[in-house]
Amino acid sequence: MVKPPKKNLGKGLSALLGNDGKIISDSRVQKPSRNRDISSNNHLLSVEKMHPGRFQPRQKFSSPEIEELAKSIKMHGIIQPILVRKHPKKKNDYEIIAGERRWRAAQVAQVHEVPVIFREFSDGEALEIGLVENLQRENLSTLEEAEGYRRLVDEFDHTQEEIAKTLGKSRPYVSNMIRLLNLPGVIKEMLQKGDLTVGHARALLNTENPIGLAEKVVARGLNVRQTEILCKTSDPQVEKEISQKTPLSKDPDILSLEKDLIRSLGLKVEIDFNMGGGNIKISYENLEQLDGVLYSLSNGKHGKRYFFEDTD
Repeated sequence: MVKPPKKNLGKGLSALLGNDGKIISDSRVQKPSRNRDISSNNHLLSVEKMHPGRFQPRQKFSSPEIEELAKSIKMHGIIQPILVRKHPKKKNDYEIIAGERRWRAAQVAQVHEVPVIFREFSDGEALEIGLVENLQRENLSTLEEAEGYRRLVDEFDHTQEEIAKTLGKSRPYVSNMIRLLNLPGVIKEMLQKGDLTVGHARALLNTENPIGLAEKVVARGLNVRQTEILCKTSDPQVEKEISQKTPLSKDPDILSLEKDLIRSLGLKVEIDFNMGGGNIKISYENLEQLDGVLYSLSNGKHGKRYFFEDTD
């Protein structure tokens, strides 16, 4: 594969991003400043003429989130236009560059035409925009996010430092996320299902028997700190003491609820239930994830999430 010429990361996103690198509302997207315009205004386009982008980094779309967005579209319409280009193979049709969630939700809401912005993009530009635009949101899965960073490095020659600066992350964060892709498939599946957190997965990196250790962690319900000790210790007695910790006994219904919340929020969730009362613990690693939790819990009424509400 011939790599596209290297350019400043995110430079091709001015149709979506403001100078501060944030997703912008439709009031600021009317006159984008970049690329070869087919039109400088928004247009309505039939949803039947639109097709998912080939370079979409998101592998799964949450049905509850699509339903929630569909309700919002019924009430308020689509706030932010969908970015499209001419379909390379289907005459008179268009390929979605950014906004596939909105397109899917519009169909659920039985909206037949949606606002779009037309642009001409090469395949390389479409891929880069799709990656960066999605990575600026916190609702990608851990592995989708990691794969996005890897592709920006491998396919566009961007440094981890550039990626971190553009997306508001630290360089070690980007580096550690990419390293998760080196884990065995079995552990990736555990991570995807919510059986392991990112902290657990990082601790398992560079261990001689990551699968065996991961199985012990899940079976015994070890926390991240215990997992780190287990992965680093060479003392058989310490390993035995940690590995033989009695797993927490939880009602199967509570465990099922925990897994549902983990899948919905994409974060570690623990429910402590005591005969009618208890606590719910949601673990997050940055303010973006916290904002996502508040948005979900407030049914979209959490104001800070406004500019993120209907994007990919």
